[in-house]
Amino acid sequence: MGMMDMLKQAQDLQSKMKAFQDEMETAEFPGTAGGGAVTVVVNGKHELKKVSITPEAAASGPEMLQDLVKAAVNDAGHKANDRMKSEMSRMTGGMSLPGLF
Repeated sequence: MGMMDMLKQAQDLQSKMKAFQDEMETAEFPGTAGGGAVTVVVNGKHELKKVSITPEAAASGPEMLQDLVKAAVNDAGHKANDRMKSEMSRMTGGMSLPGLF
């Protein structure tokens, strides 16, 4: 493989990664806790977009509600991270490229 081929592959990968980053900004990842008592949605940048709390969860007290919200946000964040890792692995053919995420 010549240097020009390697540069072309690097440019193609960079283009695919940019497109995926753009997609992740608008992708939504739901998270739940307490059997659906708290549901949240984050985007691929881990920005919290939606929060839904049932009346029962709201009445459970501040400490319990805090734990449920935290668990739901963490659940959504893990889903976003898993999607990112899976797609990066697919794009790089399983190569580990330090610093990508």
